[in-house]
Amino acid sequence: MKNQITFSLLFLMASVSSAQLTINGTVTDKSNVPVAGANVYLEGTYDGSSTDDNGKFSFETSETGTQTLIISMLSYEPHYEIGDVSYLKNLNIRLLEAVNSLTGVTLTAGTFEAGDNSKVSVLKPLDIVTTAGAAGDFVAALQTLPGTSTVNEDGRLFVRGGDAGETQVFIDGLRVFQPFNATANNIPTRGRFSPFLFKGITFSTGGYSAEYGQALSSVLLMNTTDVPDQEKTDISIMSVGGGVGHTEIWGDESLSFNTQYINLAPYESLIPSNQGIRWNSPYESISGEAVFRSKGEKGIFKLYTGFNHANLDIEQENINFEEFVRFELTNNNLYFNSSYKHFFANDWTLTSGASVSWDTNEIGLFENTIDIKETGSHLKLKLKKTFSNRFNLQFGTELFNIDFEETFRTPDGMQFKSAYDDQLLAGFVESDVFFSNKFAMKLGARVDNTSVLNQFNFSPRVSLAYQSSENGQFSFAYGNFYQTPQSNILRYDQNLNVEKTSHYILNYQYVANGKTFRAEAYHKAYDGLVKYNTEMPQFDSQFNNLGDGYASGLDIFWRDNKSIKDFDYWASYSYLNTKRDFRNFRERATPNFAPKHNISIVTKKWVNKLRSQIGLSYNYASGRPYDNPNTAEFLAEKTKAFNNLSFNWAYLIDQQKILYFSVNNVLGFNNVNNYQYANAPNVDGVFERQTIRPAADSFFFVGFFWTISTDKKSNQLDNL
Repeated sequence: MKNQITFSLLFLMASVSSAQLTINGTVTDKSNVPVAGANVYLEGTYDGSSTDDNGKFSFETSETGTQTLIISMLSYEPHYEIGDVSYLKNLNIRLLEAVNSLTGVTLTAGTFEAGDNSKVSVLKPLDIVTTAGAAGDFVAALQTLPGTSTVNEDGRLFVRGGDAGETQVFIDGLRVFQPFNATANNIPTRGRFSPFLFKGITFSTGGYSAEYGQALSSVLLMNTTDVPDQEKTDISIMSVGGGVGHTEIWGDESLSFNTQYINLAPYESLIPSNQGIRWNSPYESISGEAVFRSKGEKGIFKLYTGFNHANLDIEQENINFEEFVRFELTNNNLYFNSSYKHFFANDWTLTSGASVSWDTNEIGLFENTIDIKETGSHLKLKLKKTFSNRFNLQFGTELFNIDFEETFRTPDGMQFKSAYDDQLLAGFVESDVFFSNKFAMKLGARVDNTSVLNQFNFSPRVSLAYQSSENGQFSFAYGNFYQTPQSNILRYDQNLNVEKTSHYILNYQYVANGKTFRAEAYHKAYDGLVKYNTEMPQFDSQFNNLGDGYASGLDIFWRDNKSIKDFDYWASYSYLNTKRDFRNFRERATPNFAPKHNISIVTKKWVNKLRSQIGLSYNYASGRPYDNPNTAEFLAEKTKAFNNLSFNWAYLIDQQKILYFSVNNVLGFNNVNNYQYANAPNVDGVFERQTIRPAADSFFFVGFFWTISTDKKSNQLDNL
């Protein structure tokens, strides 16, 4: 009996031994270099081994049937082999390098980031507040970046040879239809937004995402803060007004708001404007913004609203009139923006939103009155799916509506109306493909149809990026961009086509150790630009789309905040070569808003002994073209170069109080914006001219800022 039991056990062991199968193979990387130390195992079992120095592995298993063999190694994508165990022999497995979002390549052509958490950020949100000459205006801070042109009398963004109307602004992905305050001719405007409510800014100088459209040159994307870090109250008292802001947090919900009152009357009484301007009632405004946030387990809802009321009464010198020309303006603007983002468990993300704005202008010019009403709305739905860290896909649809109406009334009771209504339906699709840590591609397309012109457009977009070294990379971008003609055209003629540009951008960027270097060459080809045969668009103008043009140039940016202790600086240079035939041009020429050279230098120094931050900003722009009717050439002469040195000083009184002082154009450069010529020659046959200078050659600003926070660790030094 004992021998029988022994024989049975031996038979059973032999049977088990005969069921063991060997799994083996070799693991290499994409360059066929052996990968040592990779884990190789059958899913759901303890059977496996590691690769040796030659990348080889071998182990036995008693599993049968279809199994999943997993090969994993740090810095590489997991690899899976699925099949019958008997076929998992002599395998040749090639691992792909894992994509690292922190050290891998990023798509940067044509894009500047401003955000504390952005890998490729060249500006921080607080740079908008602490840059000398910016005075808290995001546009003025962005004008220190390459690709922008200094147009001192306007104040809006002019990007790479495009006029200000070629740039669109979005908040949380939704369009802002009137992003700038209304103003008079030759009085620069400011943006309507407070930088303290936004966590980051993406400023595209070209080649932007297929998600956005209706901008021939540029888009500015502003994202409100998701979750505020603390409750606080901000109080500001300035030489031109004051403001108050507050943030309240309760659970997963929060509300931030700020209001501001501005009145230039005290300033004008102390420092009058130049002789070409007389203020009957200096600029006065009251404005406010608020953001409500509600954060759930799988999503976040945000509601943003802003309002502004402004008025002014001004008289300006005009060479064609003996008396000063009076201009009165009352502007009211109300904007709502709501968005909701939901994160699904299967890596899908849904983003939806809507924005609506109402803008009215009541204008008095000579004895005439002009009433302008514009209502704009934007609905948007977007889905995004992350399939892996190598590939994601987003697609969506959106609807824009613009209702514009202008009424012109004369003193004798005559009335003229012009209006249009447009619905633009668009769809977009875009994907990011990371082939490796060194090479990535963004591929997208956009389609849209505008009802006012009844025209369908297709816009392909592509961006490529290659990491040439640990800290440097090259990027390339191409795309077609369309935009319907602006309101001053469409209100008179709706039988036109859309305008078009094609962008070609080559970029190099180096980021390491607190230093950022960017160099970007570009070419823009314009087609279908609107032309008319009168000095300004009017009801009897003849319009067509026969205009065209180009803009080519080179932008260079350098920033360093580590080489010198407590010292931060950046410098930018832009070269622009552009000509176009549009508006009432009689031939191709460089437009007045496009200087060939722009230089900006910004410095900030913290002086600990003085408890102060001291900043200097210098802006230079070469002379801008202007047309002299006394010569045969068109737009052949240039103004003198523009120079502006601004200074600011912020003194930290204590942890919660700052005294702020700034001077714009501290050296009093005698800049010239342009020249205005008489409509008719004098008795000698000469067209007389008038010099148009800035409304104020220098501007002084004094402010006191006080933060009251429930967080005792809060320090105003963080705001410097």
